[in-house]
Amino acid sequence: MARGHILMQGLEFHQGDSSTSAPAETIWLVSGTGDGPPLAQALLQQGWNVLVSVVSASATRAYRSHPNLRFQVGKLQEDEAVDQLLRTLRPRWVLDASHPFAAVISGRLQRRCQAMNQPLLRLQRETPRLPEGTRIHGIQQLEDLRSIALGGERLLLAIGSRHLQAALRQSSASQHFARILDNPESLRLALAAGFEPQQLACVRPGALPEGAIERALCRRWGITTVLCRQSGGLTQQIWQNLSQELGLQLIQIRLPAEQLPVGLTPEGILRQVGAAQARS
Repeated sequence: MARGHILMQGLEFHQGDSSTSAPAETIWLVSGTGDGPPLAQALLQQGWNVLVSVVSASATRAYRSHPNLRFQVGKLQEDEAVDQLLRTLRPRWVLDASHPFAAVISGRLQRRCQAMNQPLLRLQRETPRLPEGTRIHGIQQLEDLRSIALGGERLLLAIGSRHLQAALRQSSASQHFARILDNPESLRLALAAGFEPQQLACVRPGALPEGAIERALCRRWGITTVLCRQSGGLTQQIWQNLSQELGLQLIQIRLPAEQLPVGLTPEGILRQVGAAQARS
């Protein structure tokens, strides 16, 4: 989909197909490619202008184009980056729908919104029910992987490209494979970790029905064990269902101890923000 882009105060924005926006208030949504697209679409249907913060430009492809949808691309690595966006946007709401393991950005949003009296809502992913017969092993951190006997196993890593090298150091599996996002940085990190091209699948979120790519990869590579994160929501549900369906051993890195306020479901967020009001 075609998008223009501008550079605004050191932060890169990608704009929707039209430069004409309805004179409604803005919601700033910090999210990725899982929870973000349906939530953004629902907010747009309720009349809001939506700015979505994503880490990479490729992540914007998971979102349907809309004239009132914009993107800020890049990591919000400093408090000042958050403050700058809050001053520039003056959003009615900030929605934190970042990954449950992204404790740094969630903490930063919580801290800076509180300091600037900015209303903030946080998405709480639902914990999916564990299908009967699922073989699951929970670990607290990657270092715990070394205590699991994986000799003869074909291990699929679905933990993000930044953690692949650390996982390989701890794993005793006979063969390793990885599912990564389809962007240059993820591929660079995976290759640097020691993966060969034939051991990698670069996946674009939303390209196929949920779970279809993961099922196909497990069958093609003859996967026997999957390492993923206890991230809640649809992604965790997919891996748990495939574990039961294909007889896979599932190793989950447990969610860190909760340090932030309990959030709302997507439905709760939509009820809380309501319909957009025109700016006066």
